[in-house]
Amino acid sequence: MDVEALKEEAGIAACRYVAEGMHVGLGTGSTVKYTILELGRRVREEGLSIVGVPTSVATRNLANEVGIPLANLDELNGLDVVIDGTDEFDPSFQLIKGGGAALLREKVVAQASKMMVVVADDRKKVATLGAFPLPIEITPFSFNTTKRAIASVLGCEVNMRMKNDELLKTDNGNYIADAHTGPTISNPETMEQRLLDLAGVVQVGLFNNMCSVVVMASDTGVSILTKND
Repeated sequence: MDVEALKEEAGIAACRYVAEGMHVGLGTGSTVKYTILELGRRVREEGLSIVGVPTSVATRNLANEVGIPLANLDELNGLDVVIDGTDEFDPSFQLIKGGGAALLREKVVAQASKMMVVVADDRKKVATLGAFPLPIEITPFSFNTTKRAIASVLGCEVNMRMKNDELLKTDNGNYIADAHTGPTISNPETMEQRLLDLAGVVQVGLFNNMCSVVVMASDTGVSILTKND
């Protein structure tokens, strides 16, 4: 199977964690897209009744296209589950997210959920986090000062993320700084706190102690990995 077919298989398999009447966080990314498409199919063809909370404008638009009823997180008393993608996950199910520049909204939704299910292909499984550059959402105000502070704390190269030759703006109007730590993040909880201590940092793309299940696709099929195992 090619990579796209693996993503589709994992995305559809994650739908097993969604049941009638649930409030569901809808993540952002190329794998969870297939989860949203499948949930939309179940809403239309099977009469599944759910309410979704999107983590990005792109996800909101896709969910509207496929007919998933949506609500603002503030209108609900928490979520039953959030299904999202990841850029990396380690053996402790700590994550790097933010490749799609939606990490702030993704983390707000994840923290409001009783359960976080991650969909991924086996390329995202790593021994130590950090080969994927760590996304850090920062304020536009004096962003270069914040960028230099991040580089000083982490001791690595930090680049501002660009799009069409301009600084990329998140859905919240912030910028993304990508820290090239390499696969060295052995203590992601400490690193997250050190970065959050910097005034210009809005949020960090380390999702610690949130994920409990990974639906992982590989050439041999879909595996369900649970944190307790």
